[in-house]
Amino acid sequence: MEPVRKPLKEGGLAFSVGVLLYVVVSFGVVGIAGAIIGADAAQNDVYKYLSYLLPQLCFGAACLIFFRRKSLSPRAVYAPCKWYYFPLALLVAYGMFSLSWVNTFFVGLLQKIGYTPSTATLPSLSGWNLLPAILVIALLPAVFEESLFRGIQVGCMKEAGWGTAPIIFLSGALFSLFHGNPEQTLYQFACGCVYALIAVRSGSVFPTMLAHFANNAAILSLSSVGIDDIPAAAQLPVYLTAGAVLVGAVLFLIFFKKGQRGGKGAKGGREYALTASVGIAICALLWIASLAMGFLQ
Repeated sequence: MEPVRKPLKEGGLAFSVGVLLYVVVSFGVVGIAGAIIGADAAQNDVYKYLSYLLPQLCFGAACLIFFRRKSLSPRAVYAPCKWYYFPLALLVAYGMFSLSWVNTFFVGLLQKIGYTPSTATLPSLSGWNLLPAILVIALLPAVFEESLFRGIQVGCMKEAGWGTAPIIFLSGALFSLFHGNPEQTLYQFACGCVYALIAVRSGSVFPTMLAHFANNAAILSLSSVGIDDIPAAAQLPVYLTAGAVLVGAVLFLIFFKKGQRGGKGAKGGREYALTASVGIAICALLWIASLAMGFLQ
């Protein structure tokens, strides 16, 4: 792996740049689109696609800036790995269905104290409309979010000698915080942690891309045929089998794959916090604003 002079500072900077670009570009472009489309912009498919596309383009730009600074070789981020991590990634994608109850449970708790859940913002998924949705909402996030969160972030933390535990928990927290959706905070945190564990053990971002894509594509495909939640009759078998698969995959990665273990602790965490603080602060404010809107509706 190409040596990194200041991996933690560069990793934090990449995160802040990605978030800052997203906020500036999205407020500008989506605002202009809203002005052109009119009061019903939020219900327009073009507007919805923009809301999904813009963060991915900004993340892609942040990755390019990072690589141009020669902080970490693209080969280190997009490294090959053992073949069995790919079927393992697909098993993890299925296993994530066992956590769908987490959203329902957490939203239920919020509703008891006056929170109103947000409505779905997916574009039309009927017929051939499913294909562009899978491209923009499943494939692009799998490539660009994983490149930034599990490729660059995890890669820099590993290069700095961090242990596996701080890497996966911080990666999961940043992944969840960025999405700014209080209703899915716990679920996205779990996804981020598991994806980070796969990246640490495999030494590659490709398996996490596959898991991320498979998870999003499955949700979109089910929604396209009118299945937005697991039917009551199928919940128990799905939760049991998916839960067993997820637990088995995580235990396998923790206890049986030792070749790609990281270092120990999180030495130099202040260096990371310094450059990541702008992105973290912006994400935290957006998360709080989203939560507040749920109580004000």
